[in-house]
Amino acid sequence: MKARVMNAQLLVGLRNRLRSGVPPVLLWGTLLLVVCVISSPPGILVALGLPQTVRTTNTKVGVHTRLSDEVEEWKVQRTLALVREMGASWVVEYFPWAYLEPEEGRYDWQHSDMLVAHAQNQGLAVIARLGMVPAWARPDPDEQETTFTYLDAEHYADFAEFVAAFVARYQGTVEHVIIWNEPNLSFEWGYRPVDPQAYAELLRVVYPAAHAANPAVMVLAGALAPTLESEGSIAGLNDLLYLEKLYQAGAAPYFDALAAHAYGLVFPPETPPAPELLNFRRVELLRAVMEQYGDEEKPIYVTESGWNDHPRWAWAVKPAQRITYTLGAYDWAKTHWPWCPVVAMWVFRTPVSLHNYQDAFSFVTPDFRLRPIYGAVQAEIAARE
Repeated sequence: MKARVMNAQLLVGLRNRLRSGVPPVLLWGTLLLVVCVISSPPGILVALGLPQTVRTTNTKVGVHTRLSDEVEEWKVQRTLALVREMGASWVVEYFPWAYLEPEEGRYDWQHSDMLVAHAQNQGLAVIARLGMVPAWARPDPDEQETTFTYLDAEHYADFAEFVAAFVARYQGTVEHVIIWNEPNLSFEWGYRPVDPQAYAELLRVVYPAAHAANPAVMVLAGALAPTLESEGSIAGLNDLLYLEKLYQAGAAPYFDALAAHAYGLVFPPETPPAPELLNFRRVELLRAVMEQYGDEEKPIYVTESGWNDHPRWAWAVKPAQRITYTLGAYDWAKTHWPWCPVVAMWVFRTPVSLHNYQDAFSFVTPDFRLRPIYGAVQAEIAARE
């Protein structure tokens, strides 16, 4: 309808120019413009269609999607349909605060509404990762240069207000939110020394606001990055030690579950955990810390995991190993981790190629070519009619 109105307006404009004696060269230019507009193909119409249901043999199977920067709706729909068809029930998606509240008090929900609607239509449960600080909530750049991961205590209440608005808007469709990402790494804490006490305070401000807006929401702390960095490191802090310090800072009442990252690197998923080792089962050591502090009733959501099969990365495995390890990890969680509702592998698909080893984490390429890992998981996980 809008296109027809525009075409009619162009034709009326052309008629008026003919009547007013406009030079022929300009008339031919206008005519060419009209022809181009009228003959241009219409945009792709995307309809939700009938609601879908995930058919799976393992309800803990999940993937981490990266659709916050996907601008074409049909690609969002196609990506999420492929997730469902693979047999995954869960997606973890990034909803940047800076995108959704670009100016203080002014929200733009258009893209997130579309994304959530398609996920719901495909029958997928969404875990929302919330973060990325808008410029208006950071210090004046003339006084202090900061990154988009820098959030000072002065703006904790602003972030809490955003979280409350988010969980209220998506009540009934998005029931899990991760507060921040990898706060035990300096890069994710605004290139500052990591500070468990400050993160505990952030949870203390956000948690009641989120539950006031949606009492049923699950507030996830973390997600902690697996690292062996010792105290005083400029890069971060050991995730086990960081979690201990969170409990010592009194954070326990202010999160409903823990989010954790569990990359396998070169180790099979069944490799036993050890404090000095970074592997898939390291999550069990985080679980032990929770039990030590009497928090064993809370689940752990693995919101990033996986193996990489890039031919030139030191921590990569062979493609066949990646398939075996991925399937083994999903099965390990199903068999051995009753306290873990989901293992979400990084990363299902990115909107564009990154042209580095990170591309070798994907299940599907940006142009929707299915990598071998996709077919293997689908054959193992997706339930057949």
